[in-house]
Amino acid sequence: MNTGRQIGDKSVAGHRTVLPGDTIGILGGGQLGRMMALAGTAMGYRFVTLDPTPDAPSSHTAHQIIAEYHNIEAARELAKKSDVITYEFENVDAGVASVLEEESYVPQGSQLLYTTQHRIREKQAIEKAGVPVAPYRVIEGLDSLKQAVEELGLPCVLKTATGGYDGKGQFVIRHAEQLDEAFTELTASGKELVLEQFISFQCEISVITARSPQGEVKSFPVSENIHVNNILHLSIVPARVTEQVQREARRLAERLATSMNTVGLLAVELFVTEEGKLYVNELAPRPHNSAHYTMEACVTSQFEQHVRAICNLELQDTDLLSPVVMVNVLGQHLDAVVQRAGEHDEIATELGVIPKLHLYGKSESKTNRKMGHINLLCKDVQEALDWVEHTNIWR
Repeated sequence: MNTGRQIGDKSVAGHRTVLPGDTIGILGGGQLGRMMALAGTAMGYRFVTLDPTPDAPSSHTAHQIIAEYHNIEAARELAKKSDVITYEFENVDAGVASVLEEESYVPQGSQLLYTTQHRIREKQAIEKAGVPVAPYRVIEGLDSLKQAVEELGLPCVLKTATGGYDGKGQFVIRHAEQLDEAFTELTASGKELVLEQFISFQCEISVITARSPQGEVKSFPVSENIHVNNILHLSIVPARVTEQVQREARRLAERLATSMNTVGLLAVELFVTEEGKLYVNELAPRPHNSAHYTMEACVTSQFEQHVRAICNLELQDTDLLSPVVMVNVLGQHLDAVVQRAGEHDEIATELGVIPKLHLYGKSESKTNRKMGHINLLCKDVQEALDWVEHTNIWR
């Protein structure tokens, strides 16, 4: 493995500077790795990924090692080919990340990965940083659940501590009669459980923050997120919340990134109550779906900023260049979106919207599977929202 080059023979707390021309290894070969490689390739970096799926999206932009994430020998092969290693999603094997941390250069480390893979550990880390989360209780059995419901009240949300995403691994309990059903359904996985108080929120927002090994921190504009069937549908920027809420959200996200010694990106999802209070819902130590809008609408994209952070380069500006709405393209939308791409878009012309299509190159399209996204550049976000409605693709 190339040991990496250092500017002026300097490093910060053991971190080295990885320059263009060097190779970035990615644990995970999905669309986030693909877009990371596209951004980094433009900067002059080479990429290699580890992913068990043949012809994974990242394989179109990087060399792919086809192996399971828990395969230590494959991980060591990745290390030999890489000057720096990162990950594109948080469910990669933390044990493998730990081995790589010892035997190669993983500036993000394994601790943040270990923390964010587990909802209870994550909540404890957020609280330690002095950042609010929804009241919660660790559940150790059915009696423990009944006691927690009495303390937190109804409705509340029972979640598995690990493995849940896009609404999976959780059960909204609205009536006491649902306790047995919720407990039985989620304990079938054998995972630890946590009960959260249901937060009545005005909207959901997210902030993506980058932090370099030198402690430089920069956050992106706040995104307002709308979900359909627990899957992100729209990200709206600027978010339709007050400037005060936006400033506080960015402050909390930057505080978490610093407290957790983040290197690279940290995505922070938050609930906004009617009173303007903020509660952190989830964290993700990687590029995030809700920040895809940065690819055209910001001075620097989230993917370039992540590359810059893990390579110990100076972070760049995150200013918003244009209002934007990101809309996800799921399997059921793909054919209509592709067909529309080959036609004159009269609706976009009429509304003054500029659609920027990104497809992920996945070999199989399935209902509710993320196949791509469209960034809708506009003068006002309502114009982009009107475009989504009038195309009749996302009915």
